[in-house]
Amino acid sequence: MVSEIFRVFPTRTDRKEHTMKWLEICVYTTDAGMDAVIFAFSNAGLDQVSIEESHERAMAFLNERVVYWDYADAEKVGVDEPCVKAYVADVPESVAVLEDVKRGIAQLRATDLGYDAGTLQIVVNRMDDADWENNWKAYYKPIEIGKRFYVLPCWIEETAPDNRVTLKLDPGVAFGTGEHHTTRMCLELLETVVKPGDDMLDLGCGSGILSVASVLLGAKHAVAVDIDPVAEHVALENAAMNGVSPAQYDVRIGDLLSDEALQNRIRKGYDVVAANIVAGVIIAIAPFAKTCCKPGAPFIVSGIIDEREDEVKQALVRAGFTVEDILRSEGWVAMLLRA
Repeated sequence: MVSEIFRVFPTRTDRKEHTMKWLEICVYTTDAGMDAVIFAFSNAGLDQVSIEESHERAMAFLNERVVYWDYADAEKVGVDEPCVKAYVADVPESVAVLEDVKRGIAQLRATDLGYDAGTLQIVVNRMDDADWENNWKAYYKPIEIGKRFYVLPCWIEETAPDNRVTLKLDPGVAFGTGEHHTTRMCLELLETVVKPGDDMLDLGCGSGILSVASVLLGAKHAVAVDIDPVAEHVALENAAMNGVSPAQYDVRIGDLLSDEALQNRIRKGYDVVAANIVAGVIIAIAPFAKTCCKPGAPFIVSGIIDEREDEVKQALVRAGFTVEDILRSEGWVAMLLRA
């Protein structure tokens, strides 16, 4: 059984405004076990994690780059027991995410990894906004993407450079913020195809970053679809944060591969369709995506590892798409196709 501790921190009740609560999920491991634990988090949908390496590993890294740092605080570098952390909103929908993490870690404990992965103890801390801010907000900075976007963490007040559209995001739940190669390439392709008045469909919306961005570029309306119930809350929140009205934005939850009712609720004839998911799902939904597109409409796909590029491309061509452009970055692939 996976060793688990659940600590409930006292929450502040003296604040008049609503205080968002968060869960910090921490798995203790070894330096050798880091990658396996990160993979388990990723399988649970938690791609953004923080790691705390051992003192020995951190010092070895710094000693290779001694010209760039000072030894004054060397004793503060690293921890006694390495760990991997991720943060999710403390909402009912996150229970399933936590269960996925627990199952993944249990599988690691039952597997002969060939090395010591440590205790694999799970510690879940309940935190309020103030605790969360101290832990992760310092790591998020405004970033320019493509020629049009200025992605801005929601707590930073800043004006976008000339000719750029400000896209505000709260990267607090386990979805994309624009920093990952797959999301960045999708945004770079979106800005080349979205036109004022377009209807847009976002398959596997996550945070809603692609569909919200499309409305900011001038799309008349966007429909965002995801299998994860948490996505509805996050995407709607990000839409509202960017001034996107309810009349411009809908979120629908369900499994497109098996939910015929959901498929029937997604009307045909979209001007732009995007799917930033994984290769296997892109292949599976390709025929359905084709029916969602107007003739000649752009279909943007990403989340594809380079080893599966040809396989995905062939499946999309079989579904009736033609390849117009391909972007590659650090082992990831994005494609712009036409229906």
